Amino acid sequence: MSNSQSRSLTAIQELIEVVAKLRDPDGGCPWDLAQTPQTLIPHIIEEAYETADAIRQGDRNAIVEELGDLLLQVVLQAQIASESSQFTLAEIADGITEKLIRRHPHVFGDVEINSVEEVNENWEKIKAAEKGETAQKPTLASKLSRYASTLPPIAAGIKISQKAAEVNFDWESVDGVWDKFHEEMAEFEHALKHEDKAAQESELGDIMFVLIQLARWYDLDASSALQGTNDRFVQRFALVEAKCDRPLSDYPPEELDALWNQAKAMLAKQKGAP
Repeated sequence: MSNSQSRSLTAIQELIEVVAKLRDPDGGCPWDLAQTPQTLIPHIIEEAYETADAIRQGDRNAIVEELGDLLLQVVLQAQIASESSQFTLAEIADGITEKLIRRHPHVFGDVEINSVEEVNENWEKIKAAEKGETAQKPTLASKLSRYASTLPPIAAGIKISQKAAEVNFDWESVDGVWDKFHEEMAEFEHALKHEDKAAQESELGDIMFVLIQLARWYDLDASSALQGTNDRFVQRFALVEAKCDRPLSDYPPEELDALWNQAKAMLAKQKGAP
């Protein structure tokens, strides 16, 4: 074992002990003691997104910090589970280690694979075998169901549409996607005028799903596109807020609109600057 591996094991053990102390009924932290696996779900999701953002930004210190926060969520879930003898951190580590070995027979066994495509194909076959699926039993619907229930909505929509397209469940051309978009827009407008909120949300969802299809047809990343829009909105909003000397709610809409356009122009100029 290398010095780096030894240090890693020591550091993880220290984290385990700290988390156990936080959960100790005798002198532990009231907040940590109040948590359950369910109450921690939002924190797991938040930390995963913050980790992804740090990686995108390429900030080494932020990546280390956010990965630590994400690791804490794993250790905390294991600690809570171990208190009622459900499972332990060791079982989690053993499980993923066994899975990695099982799904990489070209590394840990005698299977010969020569490309990334072959790795992916073999990986899917092994996953199917693990879940008791066979070539004679269609499993695409169950996979799509897992995506819908486990991924964030936009990511799920992207994955579902990609997998469906792989089996030719798709439009013949992008013109068909545009026709569907206009059809869904009309249905959404009708629902807004004549139907209840549930129907309106259903139609809104249809529009968003078709937009994801358009992104796929034009080889655009829908998640990155929305992330970029969110980032631009925040940047522009920050400039508007910086120019205001009283609460934004005190400004008339036309003034805020003018400030917004100034912010857009300023950012556009900065982006285009040499």
